[in-house]
Amino acid sequence: MKKDWLSIRTIVAAGIGAAIFIILRYISIPVGFVPNTTVQLAYIFLALIAVVYGPVAGGLIGLIGHSLGDALQYGSVWWSWVVVSALVGVGFGLASHFLKLSTGEFGWKSIAIFNAFQVVTQAVGWFLVAPVLDIIIYGEPANKVFAQGFVAGILDIVTVGIFGTLLIWIYSRTRTKAGSLKKEA
Repeated sequence: MKKDWLSIRTIVAAGIGAAIFIILRYISIPVGFVPNTTVQLAYIFLALIAVVYGPVAGGLIGLIGHSLGDALQYGSVWWSWVVVSALVGVGFGLASHFLKLSTGEFGWKSIAIFNAFQVVTQAVGWFLVAPVLDIIIYGEPANKVFAQGFVAGILDIVTVGIFGTLLIWIYSRTRTKAGSLKKEA
């Protein structure tokens, strides 16, 4: 059955997800050795919601959550990183097409698939897209933004790889496995 990419379910998930993403943005751990770079726990949550609700919800959560979070926290929006948050949400959500979470399946193969998607998406986003957009939009020095993008990317890849995978695995355990129900005699 083909999913409706912009269903009420997707919009509600995006709205609630964006609100939680904003809240989680306040829980960050400064790196210290690279300016304006922190360990962000919001991407762990984004990974879960995107694989459950798909790429549209993931992209909207990244876009809305990051932009409103920036506006509330800093008074302005850093659009180059907002674009990457949306891209990352879409990438996490695209992995959902290859996973069977609704049937409670999230074994080693699924873990490898999810992490391949998240590593590639975040590497492209944080190592390339964010720094290039920082240079184009804001005229930032290349050495600074590539260092920020690299550190942020590595941190997000590791945190999502460990804690995002764990959160998705826990979620998958709440789903009923196909064929697990038996008829009593």
